[in-house]
Amino acid sequence: MSDVNAPTGTQPSRSVAAVEKWTTEPTTTEIFCLALLALSVFALVIFLFKNYFTTVDNFGDSSAYMTLASAIRHWDFHGIVIKQFWGLPYAMAGVSTLTGLSDRTALLLFSVIPALLATVLAKGLWDGWIAGYFALLNFDWMQRSCLGGSEPLFVCLLFASFVAVRQRRWLLASLLASLATIVRPLAVFALLGIGLALLWQRDFRRFAAATAVGLAVGALYAIPLATHFGDALATVNSYHSKDWQGGWLFGFPFYAIIKGTLIYPAPWTNLVLSFGWIFMVLGAVVAMATSNEFRTYCRMHPVEAIFLVAYLWCLFTYNYPYWARGNFARFAIPIVPFALLALYRWIPKDRRILWGLATVSPVLAAASALGVVNVVHIIERSIR
Repeated sequence: MSDVNAPTGTQPSRSVAAVEKWTTEPTTTEIFCLALLALSVFALVIFLFKNYFTTVDNFGDSSAYMTLASAIRHWDFHGIVIKQFWGLPYAMAGVSTLTGLSDRTALLLFSVIPALLATVLAKGLWDGWIAGYFALLNFDWMQRSCLGGSEPLFVCLLFASFVAVRQRRWLLASLLASLATIVRPLAVFALLGIGLALLWQRDFRRFAAATAVGLAVGALYAIPLATHFGDALATVNSYHSKDWQGGWLFGFPFYAIIKGTLIYPAPWTNLVLSFGWIFMVLGAVVAMATSNEFRTYCRMHPVEAIFLVAYLWCLFTYNYPYWARGNFARFAIPIVPFALLALYRWIPKDRRILWGLATVSPVLAAASALGVVNVVHIIERSIR
């Protein structure tokens, strides 16, 4: 009897142990491996269906960044159209000059490596669950991490600035936020948060030093623009055109999102993905406003709170109908960890789900980058 009853008596404890094994928070090493696996699967899918480097050249703003990096290396700006901010091309040009690597390779280095570092930084700032879902949920994040984009470098510098703030290394935080601002301009809200936090603490000496760092980076960035284009704010002013509603970059909340949905047709898959992110972020905003824990978090980390509130306002009032809805998920990348933090009680905490996402999500992201219809046609041709 004892032999018969022994297995049944020990089975529940084994089940509990198995569950606990998967529900413990992921370590930094595991988070890094999850992110690396996801990016590797994404790259493999692209490679299997299309020439990888051709895909990079034709993706998003990659070709524009490569053109700018080449122009910076040769210091020849004839024919250059001011559109993107130049922080990423400066970094690419520096690496290409020092190592002899091509502009494309430099672009990919400044996409993949910062993406992995940003995920590790997210683990340090929040926890393993938030870092894991941050790395795996957003298709645009994976696409720009593997095919080129300014978002990985921007987010990496931004998160590093938040880490420096928590360590009270204010000058380093200001430098990192300033560098992030010349990659993507909305990092200026992190700079604003640093300045306001120092003023609130009446630390005028560090406030002056942090301001000087920001002004120095801004001046170094603006001098070539003023010299070659006659406009120190050329990249800022490039955002103003007749395409903006009323000439303003930001307008009424949701107006451009609704208008863009109505006047620019999109596949149903694109609509589902975009509005999925819109409703997720809106749900997170509601949770932020009603959660005592989140308000406590904001009081503990005022720089992050200032950035978050200002960025959310810009996200929902962005006044370019063509991009406001279709690129919402991309624009939301920097505040995804905050949304996950607000929704923390509802996110699944099982590492098996993360590992599943690390294999499924990049496949879907790659199919989205290539075009689902194109992928279907390629598969059909290969079967025939």
